[in-house]
Amino acid sequence: MTSLPTLFISHGAPTLAIENSPAHRFLLELGKTLPRPKAILVASAHWESVGGPAVSLAAHPETIHDFGGFPDELYAIQYPAPGAPETAANAAALLEQAGIAVKRSATRGLDHGAWVPLHLMYPNADIPVAQISLVRGASAAAHQKIGEALAELRKEGVLIVGSGSLTHNLYEFRGHSIDAEVPSWVRDFDAWMKSRLENNQHESLLDYRMQAPYAVRNHPTDEHLMPLFVAMGAAGEGAKAERLHASYEYGVLAMDMYAFS
Repeated sequence: MTSLPTLFISHGAPTLAIENSPAHRFLLELGKTLPRPKAILVASAHWESVGGPAVSLAAHPETIHDFGGFPDELYAIQYPAPGAPETAANAAALLEQAGIAVKRSATRGLDHGAWVPLHLMYPNADIPVAQISLVRGASAAAHQKIGEALAELRKEGVLIVGSGSLTHNLYEFRGHSIDAEVPSWVRDFDAWMKSRLENNQHESLLDYRMQAPYAVRNHPTDEHLMPLFVAMGAAGEGAKAERLHASYEYGVLAMDMYAFS
């Protein structure tokens, strides 16, 4: 079986599921361009655990509407994909083999970092899905190592997705229209990330918080960038990054999406 690429998806605001934006339209087509996966494992910015990653073993994960103040239409969306407990168990075993302590949840559902992009990519909800958490407060390098431990799953037909946002400053998000002007501090960070990713400058990327322009302004907290490092690590040594999509929403959300293979 040919190994699948890994993906980093910027999921932006929950309204990505219903707003006809360039990123929305891109995700509607993305699933059609990929070999059909046996299962999907999502590292979402919206699930963090303490002390080590956690995996969800739920056989029938619920759709979690983990947001407030959005249109009723969003809360009506269900994503009834079957769970992937075998894939999650295999992920846990691989992490433990790499010396990474793992927690297991029997009931954790799919948060919007998982179901919003998957609702667009695979609208039939017929591919088993499991989630793996980020580790609260852990470094980019630690999340890359989590990804590296999971790389073997790609050979088994598992699509590994890191779902976050290339930029994510919600303090400057409210009040903007979806097509608001993009400030230079967002564009400069975006361009820096693209250059380092496409040139495999991993050491710089792991130190992005010190090296990238306006890093802290774009990520006051960095959980929305950590899924990128999981995806990067899971692609394996020597993998190349390809930017699949670039657009902006609400001025401050860079919606970049990358494949690593």
